[in-house]
Amino acid sequence: MDLQTLTYIVVGITFALYIGIAFWARAGSTSEFYVAGGGIHPVANGMATAADWMSAASFISMAGLIAFFGYGGSVFLMGWTGGYVLLAMLLAPYLRKYGKFTVPEFIGDRYYSRAARIVAVICLIVASVTYVIGQMKGIGVAFSRFLQVGYETGLLVGMGIVFVYAVMGGMKGITYTQIAQYCVLILAYTIPAIFISIHLTGNPIPQLGLGSTLSGTDTFLLDRLDQVVTELGFAEYTTSKRLSTLNTFVYTLSLMIGTAGLPHVIIRFFTVTKVSDARKSAGWALVFITILYTTAPAVAAMARLNLHQTIEPAPGEYLSYEARPQWFKNWEVTGLLQFEDKNGDGKILYTANAETNEMVKVDRDIMVLANPEIARLPNWVIALVAAGGLAAALSTAAGLLLAISSAISHDLLKGVFMPDIDEKQELMASRVAMAGAIALAGYLGFNPPDFAAGTVALAFGLAASSIFPVLMMGIFTKSINKEGAISGMVAGITVTLLYVFQHTGIMFVASTSYLGDMSPNWFFGIEPNAFGAVGALVNFVVAFAVSKVTAPPPDHIQHMVEDIRIPAGAGDATGH
Repeated sequence: MDLQTLTYIVVGITFALYIGIAFWARAGSTSEFYVAGGGIHPVANGMATAADWMSAASFISMAGLIAFFGYGGSVFLMGWTGGYVLLAMLLAPYLRKYGKFTVPEFIGDRYYSRAARIVAVICLIVASVTYVIGQMKGIGVAFSRFLQVGYETGLLVGMGIVFVYAVMGGMKGITYTQIAQYCVLILAYTIPAIFISIHLTGNPIPQLGLGSTLSGTDTFLLDRLDQVVTELGFAEYTTSKRLSTLNTFVYTLSLMIGTAGLPHVIIRFFTVTKVSDARKSAGWALVFITILYTTAPAVAAMARLNLHQTIEPAPGEYLSYEARPQWFKNWEVTGLLQFEDKNGDGKILYTANAETNEMVKVDRDIMVLANPEIARLPNWVIALVAAGGLAAALSTAAGLLLAISSAISHDLLKGVFMPDIDEKQELMASRVAMAGAIALAGYLGFNPPDFAAGTVALAFGLAASSIFPVLMMGIFTKSINKEGAISGMVAGITVTLLYVFQHTGIMFVASTSYLGDMSPNWFFGIEPNAFGAVGALVNFVVAFAVSKVTAPPPDHIQHMVEDIRIPAGAGDATGH
């Protein structure tokens, strides 16, 4: 069976599964729509959380970035994984104990202010919309290559699938769909990695294969990769780092606290029955996430080695353009891979020298998706990878869209502007808001950034500078008042956005700064995508300074903060 037909079958089966789950798990109340009724089992919730958290950036872009940046790409592994640990330990259990539907609702109650709730909603929407663009790019890339349809058509189909299960089921439908999507994406990620690891090293465990010798030789895989890339003028794979040590540290920190501040992940911990279940969910999610995140470095290194060895089969012997393999032709059609014969010799010269390099475009996002084709794996494996990439993008997109729609319907409409509407009206408003959020995400997806992870990194920076500090202060200090919280959020996200605008021109083209050289105008050499940590520091400083010169929070708010932190009561959480 040819690849395209097989891909349609595999992807079609997964889409049918998602739609079937949507009909089975229709939400009949606001509780089911916002938090799946609050009765999800910790293991199931951990799996859904992993799928929600591992976006197109994790599945498609992260290994591609590590493949081309080598050691310098490890900021994504450290930042995203470390941030999840922060979220699991410092935020999720306490927010679950408080027992409300959304993050802005907690902020509004903790800081006894509708204005604080509205500002939190604005920050949430800005960060979530920025993040969802990366998911739209992932959907479009996977569709355009594997299903042989245009980027726009693929994006519309993806929007339609999300519309069905997210609008019908809300969090209930999304949760059970994400469990299925996790199974699809983790199989799609690990199976090709196992095949390629066996082929290159003879070791069936990719994590061990990364540190093994190549089959039939005494040369270690990473040593061979270092040799290949340095001969072509690229930085050594295992030691190169991007920009300064300070920039690396700040970038990692920005990704960490941004992860801990992303509302679409936090809201997942509201779907379990007890606070103890929230902690168990966090532990299980980390297990499920670890499977992919420990595999990614192996996928990256093996993909980079396969790419170079395909184009340069032997030292100094470059592949003829006319003899280029089928995978090369397939990706040329998408525009994500481009060749220009600069010297007219008909051969593909791929070097680090921009003047002589003829691989004028190798989009980082293709590495995971093209890797099985480059390695000549069976068609069913390639089809499974396509389904996995779509599952990763759809699962996170749904979570983000739910966070956006909940903020609009529950926090703005019900919480501020129309508090007297009944549950049925609020549920309808939630579905309308979800449909509107999908339409907005699709519109922005038609003008995507250069690659998904760059935009995602910016989204984490926005969450880091606005939402994370106000949650931390809300849980762990009684002294921050409403004036301090509002001022801190506004200052943090404003400083971050202004810095990004100043150094990239357009907020969503995050890759302009990410792939370029260090700008002499950067603040201490910190690139725009990493500036969220600086914005968070501004948030903290402003919040404490303003709170110091204004009235302290009321006594009942201070008692509420104490109650949230008390370990006792880790059984049933407070009611909704």
